[in-house]
Amino acid sequence: MTQPDCDVLIVGGGLSGMSAALALRAIGLDVIVIDPVPAEIQTAATHDGRTTAISQSSKRMLERLGVWDAMPVPPCPIGDIRVREGGSPLFLQFDRGDAGSDAMGFIVDNGPLKAGLYREAAGKERLRVVAPASVAALAASAGHVTATLKDGTELTARLTVAADGRPSPTRRRAGIRTTELSYGQTAITCTVRHSRPHDNIAFEHFRPAGPFAMLPLLDDEDGAHRSCLVWSERTATADALLSLSDAEFDLEMQEAFGDTLGTLHVSGKRWAYPLGLIHAERYIGPRLVLVGDAAHGIHPIAGQGFNLGLRDIAALTDTIEDAMRLGIDFGSAPVLEKYQRWRRFDVMSLIAATDGINRLFSNNSAPIKLLRDVGLGLVQRIGPLKRAFMRSAMGTTGNLPRLMQDPSRN
Repeated sequence: MTQPDCDVLIVGGGLSGMSAALALRAIGLDVIVIDPVPAEIQTAATHDGRTTAISQSSKRMLERLGVWDAMPVPPCPIGDIRVREGGSPLFLQFDRGDAGSDAMGFIVDNGPLKAGLYREAAGKERLRVVAPASVAALAASAGHVTATLKDGTELTARLTVAADGRPSPTRRRAGIRTTELSYGQTAITCTVRHSRPHDNIAFEHFRPAGPFAMLPLLDDEDGAHRSCLVWSERTATADALLSLSDAEFDLEMQEAFGDTLGTLHVSGKRWAYPLGLIHAERYIGPRLVLVGDAAHGIHPIAGQGFNLGLRDIAALTDTIEDAMRLGIDFGSAPVLEKYQRWRRFDVMSLIAATDGINRLFSNNSAPIKLLRDVGLGLVQRIGPLKRAFMRSAMGTTGNLPRLMQDPSRN
């Protein structure tokens, strides 16, 4: 066959797609990214109102890819995490000192994170972004895959990576079925200004209608204290909250959260995202790999969605690099199956955990409420159990791919 246009064609230029492009380019592959949205829109704050939680292991990966320092606004460290169950006086506190780290994790607006990814990709050899463009068809053969774009252009590659989000036309086109579940909840997210400093504490209140989180952000240029609100409510209630004026919304938010951060004021647009679970029955196809939300979408209750996708990408990078060292076709079925085996247990474990936590706390039953209170109290008092939860949240346990490993422990 003739030489393909690239080694890897990535469908999707969002957080997962651009992270995958930088990671695969770093091991010497030629990469083309296809996305219907131009870079200047992808990186605009008005395009995506969400924030992203970044674990310690994900930070290592972003540092190694050059993205961490390329972000125009640095992420805000999470010093401590304070978890409270409804109106209970009991709370569970995860302290950075107990974790042996300067931060439990980090929070960043999606706009600066995407800007860092695109800044680092700009001008790089062996990495090209084609946007706006969309894939109309994919056809795999024994040695390569051909993507036909909507304008008729054909691109050939040795492997296609689907990073085109939960709806993933690429996944559907490959005939990969999914398990899907709606939680009947909608997450309202926005930036909040408050009169008291957050002291780098992330607050998570578990309420019957869904979790209510206030996540620390850096102060703005005027010195105003800021956090990101992620307020999960039953969809009908969320719709009603979204219809309120800012002043009315402030009152509802203040009543739901209390006065820990002083007076609260919504700042800017309020965004709404329906919450649900989606999981692909398989993560691979003929010369095709799914990563990130194209493979799995989980409840944001633990803030692990992006971190889970980065582990996909780092594991795929290791798997491909190992195959290349042995002279094996990295787009072949045995290599892709190795990636799938590696990722399935981690993904399934986190799906079970986030789904279970949401169901456990989105319940007003008195016996279950008692069980929750007892559980929070036990975790607070039992040091080893508490530290195990913290290490898991920080992404520092398990079989970590090389991009995420702590160099001081090698």
